[in-house]
Amino acid sequence: MSTPRPTASPPSGPGRSVVLLTHLPQRRDDDDAHERPLDVAVFRRLFGFAVPHRRTCAWLLALVVMRSLQLPLLTWALAAVIGGPIARHDWPGALWGTAGFAALALLTEVTFHFRQRLALQLGEAVVHDLRGALFAHLQRLTLGFYTRTSLGRVLGRFTSDIEAVRTAVQDVLFVSMVQVGQMLGAAAFMLYYDWRLFLVVALVAPVLVAVDRLFRVRLTRASRAAQESFTRVTANLAESVNGIRVTQGFVRQEVNAGLFANLIEDQGRYNLEAGRASAQFGPLLDLASQSLLAMLLVVGAWLVLHGAPAPEEQAAHLAALIQFVFLTGMFFGPIQMIGMQYNQALSAMAGAERVFRLLDTRPDWEDAADARALPALAGDVEFRDVTFAYEAGRTVLHGVSFAAKAGQTIALVGHTGCGKSTIANLIAKFYLADGGAVLIDGHDLRGVTAASLHRQLGIVAQSNFLFTGTVMENIRIGRPDASDEQVIDAVRRLGVLDLFATMPAGFATTVGEKGVGVSLGQRQLICFARALVADPRILILDEATSAVDALSEARLQQALVTLLAGRTSVVIAHRLSTIRHADQVLVLDAGRIIERGTHTQLVAQGGAYAELYRQFVRGGD
Repeated sequence: MSTPRPTASPPSGPGRSVVLLTHLPQRRDDDDAHERPLDVAVFRRLFGFAVPHRRTCAWLLALVVMRSLQLPLLTWALAAVIGGPIARHDWPGALWGTAGFAALALLTEVTFHFRQRLALQLGEAVVHDLRGALFAHLQRLTLGFYTRTSLGRVLGRFTSDIEAVRTAVQDVLFVSMVQVGQMLGAAAFMLYYDWRLFLVVALVAPVLVAVDRLFRVRLTRASRAAQESFTRVTANLAESVNGIRVTQGFVRQEVNAGLFANLIEDQGRYNLEAGRASAQFGPLLDLASQSLLAMLLVVGAWLVLHGAPAPEEQAAHLAALIQFVFLTGMFFGPIQMIGMQYNQALSAMAGAERVFRLLDTRPDWEDAADARALPALAGDVEFRDVTFAYEAGRTVLHGVSFAAKAGQTIALVGHTGCGKSTIANLIAKFYLADGGAVLIDGHDLRGVTAASLHRQLGIVAQSNFLFTGTVMENIRIGRPDASDEQVIDAVRRLGVLDLFATMPAGFATTVGEKGVGVSLGQRQLICFARALVADPRILILDEATSAVDALSEARLQQALVTLLAGRTSVVIAHRLSTIRHADQVLVLDAGRIIERGTHTQLVAQGGAYAELYRQFVRGGD
């Protein structure tokens, strides 16, 4: 599988001499790189999702059996009318035979209609349940999974992979059963009519199967490569849409377009390879089928003209030859169809494996079996010699210890990457400490349920997420049962009610994806109001005022007093104004607490915090 070629950036402007050679790595699931035979265990698990729909499955199987018998019977009836009453010039017999054929054809089409309908219903039901199970599982996965996994690959599981699974459920099994039944029925009729002509068919059949197998391997390789290539296209598209601000800000449109063009060029090449193999396969299979018919005509003509001197025997051989001409297509037609279903089954298996791999992904941690729910919290927070690493061998926190009494404000200060956000994540139990203990009101977080903690904890981040909906609905996220009056009262207590009034429709203003429709500052105000309405006992502010302009921040200082009153607060900030009044300031460097005390005490010490303070002052904070 080729790698997208490097793409150079557009020519640099005056004074800029920059050459960017960028390529996107072709990430793939390792198992998909190998060509494996069908794994029955995968399909057994997949059809386990059909178990709740047993009645539909039972009716569907009955219709499949009926149709597999009807198709060869229909062909036999047509040949019987031609070789019987029509050959004997029996006009009434031909009319009755035609009427019987028409009735059987009508019944066959009715069976076909309901077979397709029930198959579609079963496929949709399984896909519905599978998507529901996937989404529920994603809600249980911990934060570490989302930092390691791209959005595009998650979306790929819900789109292309599950659609491949749908094909397996509603088509592959039942269509293959119909085709196999059709072949067996046709073979039984041919063997009944003339074993010598059937021997000709039996001798040619392995050749057709071999041709089908040869090209099916090529089609399998191409289809698997195309499917994985499509996943890369989807992942790149999702990343490009999410990063459009950066793309436009750094004039990367042409570079990114070149990268995307390489990906879709690869996708097109794989599709063309599959198309070429299919274009060669079809004519070869048709040629073999036509050659078989020619052989049947030769052998059949000899039997009719020389093998039976009596007119009655000649008529019987002629009728048998007509049957074989019709039934041969019925016998060999399924070979190509079954090969196509096999190819679809391989694609579906690859998609199902990726879906099940996601379903089988275990969270980085889970609540202990004996974990208990936290009671109403006072808000004491304590770290005891906490050590933590996101990746093995790369420790982020080294023996961190501190304690905050209920209602106190703890400020975390330090350069980027020193471990501030990691401490906040451990308090929120988004991760579990590798060593030491994190305690809330004396309860080790390893022994309590995450849900009971999160119900009493609020987070306001630098770029808090807003969901599609109204401003009012977004404020209610942490407390869905809050009334409109309670929401408005919370905003009033923050002292920013007039700022909400400036929105186009006030609290009814529609917010788009990721907060589109409101300014960055207004988004932060919504998040402050959300936290106050939720009324948490412990509040984490992660750069919570960094997106608010100086005038708005001045107004928010009093609002923060209201928001923080009576709550234990952990404040991560680069602005001095948000931490000056903290009960305790922890200064971190490389995952260790190097200084602690109040703002006044640390400035007087003249250490690392005092240097940060001088930077604040020089920066105009």
